[in-house]
Amino acid sequence: MALHTYPSHSCKMKKSQIDILPEYFDYYINLNEDIELGTAFDRSVEEIDGLNLHLLKAIGLRTYAEGKWTVHKIIQHLTDWERIWCYRTIVAARKEGTVPEGLEQDIMARNSNADELTLEQLLTELRTVRIATKAMFDSFNMDILQTNCRFYTYEMSVLAIGFSIIGHQLHHFKVIDEKYRPLAPAHQDN
Repeated sequence: MALHTYPSHSCKMKKSQIDILPEYFDYYINLNEDIELGTAFDRSVEEIDGLNLHLLKAIGLRTYAEGKWTVHKIIQHLTDWERIWCYRTIVAARKEGTVPEGLEQDIMARNSNADELTLEQLLTELRTVRIATKAMFDSFNMDILQTNCRFYTYEMSVLAIGFSIIGHQLHHFKVIDEKYRPLAPAHQDN
């Protein structure tokens, strides 16, 4: 399914146009190439669509170590956190003034029902949220993208948040590839 793209000056901003890389989140941001934000969002959807569903199903609910999340929970985590980041972004973009608190990801994962859902459901939801996120960022002008957001103990620009969202997915997809792929039976890796 093709993404609808709309004219946007803001999504033409590149990673290198982030004025200050926020500590901790700089890791996620730097996983991105120095490309336009809109292109990065498009590629992230292509990566979701390109996941090897057969392989992920073969991995099932296995984890590579005790206490680690299943692939199902990782995908749910990506969706949950993207929604949280979108809330933080819109609060800052609209200059509402609220400073959102930090949240505990392990509590959220423990209380999700991700392992009861199919991978198709989880990936459809992630893809849908990502397209909505891209549409939100497409609507921002350059002034909004350069607006600083403050939440918990961190501060970063809206542009940095966009690249952080995409980098978060890049990080977790790399973990799935490196740590979970070996859990699938050898003949399932096609």
